[in-house]
Amino acid sequence: MSSPSPTLSRRRLLGLSGASAAVLALGVNAPAAAHAEPLPQRDGLFGLGVASGYPRPDGAVLWTRLAPEPLAEDGHGGMPLRSVPVKWEVARTADFRRIVARGTALAQPELAHSVHPRVEGLAPGTEHFYRFVVGPQTSPVGRFVTLPTAGSAADDFTVGLISCQAWYHGHFAAHRHLAQEEDLDLTVFLGDYIYEYGITAANLWRQGAEVTPAHAVEIETLEQYRLRYALTKSDPHLQALHARAAAVAIWDDHEVQNNYVGAASSTGIPEELFAHRIAVAYRAFYENLPVDIDALPEGPESDIVAGLDVGALARISLLDTRQFRDAPPADAADREREREDRTMLGAAQERWVTERLRTSQSQWNVLAGGVVLAPISDDRTDQWDGYPAARRRLLTEMKRAGNAVMLTGDIHKHVAAELHGESAGLPAGPAGVELVTTSAASDGDGAKTDKYTPDWVRHDYVRHYDGRRGYLHLRFTPAQLTSSFWVVPWVESDDTAPKELSARFTTPAGSSRLIEA
Repeated sequence: MSSPSPTLSRRRLLGLSGASAAVLALGVNAPAAAHAEPLPQRDGLFGLGVASGYPRPDGAVLWTRLAPEPLAEDGHGGMPLRSVPVKWEVARTADFRRIVARGTALAQPELAHSVHPRVEGLAPGTEHFYRFVVGPQTSPVGRFVTLPTAGSAADDFTVGLISCQAWYHGHFAAHRHLAQEEDLDLTVFLGDYIYEYGITAANLWRQGAEVTPAHAVEIETLEQYRLRYALTKSDPHLQALHARAAAVAIWDDHEVQNNYVGAASSTGIPEELFAHRIAVAYRAFYENLPVDIDALPEGPESDIVAGLDVGALARISLLDTRQFRDAPPADAADREREREDRTMLGAAQERWVTERLRTSQSQWNVLAGGVVLAPISDDRTDQWDGYPAARRRLLTEMKRAGNAVMLTGDIHKHVAAELHGESAGLPAGPAGVELVTTSAASDGDGAKTDKYTPDWVRHDYVRHYDGRRGYLHLRFTPAQLTSSFWVVPWVESDDTAPKELSARFTTPAGSSRLIEA
């Protein structure tokens, strides 16, 4: 949807940060007899766990990354610089007595020994289990549920929302509780899966944790991004959450650099240099998450925009609100802010989501984006408040589609808001609801109310605000959406915090209301 910097050719960027088509193909599906030298005996090959993602009615993407030394500072996880065949199996039962699919992928040093096999041919709407095998070592077992077939009836679908995982700010108690939810069909990671800041004594609030000096600098290189993903993914609760259910993921800014926009650095790094940083950051995102091959970057371009259809129950559209947006206005008085052609999504993505909303036959139309949509304050120019014309266009389509739900993160607060047309300069009437999940750890323990509370709750359409850490659990049925805002009272001291229900709302189909339960 965008083009690389004219000062740095696509060919050079691919040479600096990409991988060949052959490498990619073998990382997804390699011949069973794929040639590779025997791997010296190493324990703990699956030190970063397993994951599945992007479920379909007939399958899903599987993921693992071989890393017996996850925090090796060269970014290769303690693996030799050669390829390793990785066998995978999918079964209908956790004991693997009913294996329904198997194959081989090649873990290669070019992709940090990650594999992304794409499983096909499975039964729809069915629970499956998977594992990987390398020599005598077998990975932990993961679970996913295939989607119901397009247009078919579905009684319910449950989604967990996670955002803003600053590992150094606290323990992942939120992940521990979400992974233990009895019903979980999909986890949605809403951005800031990692943070790029250097970890120092000043910001290492996760008590009991230590890091080496290699973590103390802001990350810029491929090796550093790989290392930060490994540090984040070394958390056992995050690994358990990934093993519990399939995931989808979008990014916001910290996967690259705080408040970057499109090809522009927020700190004045020249564009030709920043293009390389974007390229390696996007590549590390692909290497470390269970995303489909469409997300593999070509230089500084990547496509994480994706859609899932949960039978006739819900149409889910994953948005990229970072890569294609216009530059934010300098401030609330900037005349550029009101320009009608300004965009948050870029023209191509805006057409795509408009088409999905206009052609949807689903009961619920769900969008997932990186930044808050609801009007809050003119000075919040990094959110949709800095793009009012683009917001009006999107709200118009959401209102037309009906039963629209926007899911966001970013702000480290739980927020529930009713989206009213008049609040954004449109004709009066409901346009949908917005459900914002708080951070998993970013900003430490937090508090129910804070200095930002008045700015949000002054709007009558903001129905809930809580500044503590936690997650959001959603249950979609044909009749209603139930949104449960869970919090944990602390994250800095340890991972034992109990969960508390901050608020629960129901949204009856056709109402665009938040009714507190």
